[in-house]
Amino acid sequence: MPEALKDTVKEQQSVETSAVQPADGKVSKPRSLWSDAWHDLRRNPLFVVSAILIFFLLTMAVFPGLFTGADPRHADLAKHYLQKPNWGSFFGEDWFGYDIQGRSIYARVIYGARASISVAVVVTLMVTVLGTVVGMLAGYFGGWIDTLLSRVTDIFFGIPFILGAMVVLTSFEERHLWVVILALAFLGWTQIARVARGSVITIKQADYVMAAKALGASTSRILIRHILPNAIAPVIVVATIALGGYISAEATLSFLGIGLAEPTVSWGVDISSGQEQLRNAPYVLIIPSVMVSITVLAFIMLGDAVRNALDPKLR
Repeated sequence: MPEALKDTVKEQQSVETSAVQPADGKVSKPRSLWSDAWHDLRRNPLFVVSAILIFFLLTMAVFPGLFTGADPRHADLAKHYLQKPNWGSFFGEDWFGYDIQGRSIYARVIYGARASISVAVVVTLMVTVLGTVVGMLAGYFGGWIDTLLSRVTDIFFGIPFILGAMVVLTSFEERHLWVVILALAFLGWTQIARVARGSVITIKQADYVMAAKALGASTSRILIRHILPNAIAPVIVVATIALGGYISAEATLSFLGIGLAEPTVSWGVDISSGQEQLRNAPYVLIIPSVMVSITVLAFIMLGDAVRNALDPKLR
C-alpha cells in the first residue's frame, strides 16, 4: 500500500476514534431517558425558575411559621378593620394589610398555601394512580376490558369538571378538606387514563415486552417491570400540568361558596370573602388572587419544561 494511502487511512481512523472516545480517554456511557431528561432540565431556565418558585411555595405550605408568627384566624375588628398595606414592612404582619374582620392578610396568605397546595397535591396523586391503573389495564388487555373501561372513561370525561364538582359538593352539608379532595379526584382521572392507555398500547408491541412474554413472565411482572417504567413519562407530564389546574379549581369552588369554607384558611376562601370589598379595599381580593396565579403558573411552567425534556419528538 502506498505511504500516502496509509497516512490517509490512519488519519480517518484517528478522526473516528476521537469522535467516539472523549479527549480524556474515558468512554462515556449512554444516558437513559431519565438521566438525559435531567441533564436537559438543569440547563432549562424555565425549569429552574419554576422549581425555585415551587420549592418556596412548598416550604411556605409545610413550614408557615418560618415566614410569620401571626395567627391567621386572629381578628381585631376595632383596631385593624380594612387597614391598608404597609409596603415598607417586609414580611411583617401588616405588610399586605388587614381584611374586613381585622385579620392579617399576609398571615392568611402564608397559611392559605397549605390548604390550597395540599388539595392539589393529594388530588394529583389520587388521579395519577387511578388513571394510570385504568389506562394500563385498558391498553394492555384490550378487547372487552378496553371497551368497558374506555366507555366509563368517556362518560366521566363528558361531565364538565367544575359543574360536576359543584353537583357533588352541594350534596354534602359539611365540605371540609377531604370532601373537596375526593370530589375533584372523582372527576379528574380521565385525562391521565387516556394518556396512559395510548402509551401502553404503543409500548406493549415493543420487542422487550414480547421477549418477556416468550420467557414466561407473569402479567403483573410485565406491567410493573417493563410497561409502567416506560409508559409513565407522559403521565408525569400531564399530572404536573394538571396540578396547577387543581389549585385553580379549588379556588374557583371556594369562590363560588361550595368549596372550602371558614374556618379553613385557603386562598379561595379569602378570594370569596374579598370580592365584596373590591371597590373599597381591592388588595383584599387581589393579593390572594395573585398568589393563586403565581402558583398555577409555576406548575404549568414546570410541566412544560418536563414535557420538553421527556418528549423524544422534541429532541
